[in-house]
Amino acid sequence: MAVRAEHDRAVLARLLGRDPVLHAYQLGDLDDFFWPYTSWFRRGEQVALLYHGVDPPTLLAFATAADTAALRVLLTQVAPLLPARLYAHLSPGLTDALAGTFRIDAGGRHHRMALTDPARLAAVTPAGVPLTAADLPSLRELYAHAYPGNWFDERMLDTGQYLGVREGGELVAVAGVHVFSPAYKVAALGNVTTHPSWRGRGLGAAVVAALCARLRESVTHVTLNVKADNATAVRLYERVGFTRFADYDEWTLTALAG
Repeated sequence: MAVRAEHDRAVLARLLGRDPVLHAYQLGDLDDFFWPYTSWFRRGEQVALLYHGVDPPTLLAFATAADTAALRVLLTQVAPLLPARLYAHLSPGLTDALAGTFRIDAGGRHHRMALTDPARLAAVTPAGVPLTAADLPSLRELYAHAYPGNWFDERMLDTGQYLGVREGGELVAVAGVHVFSPAYKVAALGNVTTHPSWRGRGLGAAVVAALCARLRESVTHVTLNVKADNATAVRLYERVGFTRFADYDEWTLTALAG
């Protein structure tokens, strides 16, 4: 069975929808907002996504333990078709499929978490107001101080799912999304940070709680990715009702010469 490009969103939604938390980012990328930036590869029941909305592009391939071997075969066939440089988010056990084509540099283990106990949101006093394009200068400044090097797609402000907390006119905490799709009932938190001078006051939990409550009005599955060694962030998310669902690894792939 050969790998092939898949262009039917209904087929992709059916395959990915079997495990909507594991595949939340991919499901979200079926949305019109992201779809033009995607290339999809399918082999049987297995799917991988190459997302072109960032530079370099990012490969997403996730599988349960039972499906790892089948997805590894897909990636082996896809490897020669991929760009010479890209990022990859891969479930454990998949990198061997790419090792003969790329130099693989580790970017660290991450947790996929999901909001499984939303009752905990009620224990946190929410805070934050919606941010718009007019807030971009303040948002860029906050990320420069509090979250340098983060991936922030400014288009995501158009979703209306970025909330911020201001103190004395200064933006000091923010929570946003990497994925938001009411059509496919998924969202993924992202770009969450608090200014260093304001940490330890509960603002991070407050703005995350407010955003989660807002998201749950439109979607069924609220997820996020967090570095496994970021214990402070993991505790924050657990406090508002998230639990660890799966692990994956981030990699930088560079094509081997010759």
